[in-house]
Amino acid sequence: MFVLLMRILIVFISWCGFFVIPKKSIFKFLPVTLFSTIFLLVETLLSMEFKWWKVKGGIKGKINNAFTFIFGPYFVGNIIIFHFTYKKFWLYALLNGIMDYLLAYPLNSFFEKHNFYKLKKVNSLFLFLSAYLYAMLNYGFQKMIDKNEPNNELNNRPI
Repeated sequence: MFVLLMRILIVFISWCGFFVIPKKSIFKFLPVTLFSTIFLLVETLLSMEFKWWKVKGGIKGKINNAFTFIFGPYFVGNIIIFHFTYKKFWLYALLNGIMDYLLAYPLNSFFEKHNFYKLKKVNSLFLFLSAYLYAMLNYGFQKMIDKNEPNNELNNRPI
């Protein structure tokens, strides 16, 4: 019951983050967020095959966890971080490093302790490095989107 309540709370609090940014930013950074969400969904599928982590509740528990984290804090957080740091790469890289460290170490310990999941064939360093790699891929993907849409009004205004 605790895990279920926490999942609901995690998603609810995450989606409240959309109230702090303008709609235009949400739409501007939605493509890169969907791009990286696909990577995480593929990683989740691979984790089932290679047993990188274990989740109680079988396939249903794995799907619930994946949807909680991917479409909760990751999805919203990605858009918020882009909104506040895009075109300031050093700030983007630093903030993602901090957030990925928090995910990989203290938050991972919390989630394992409270039976959200248990890492098996990967460790916290893998979580950190993969999350940071995704962040760098995201930044490059967003730059590519902007390069291909030079007349987009969102590219010509400060965010």
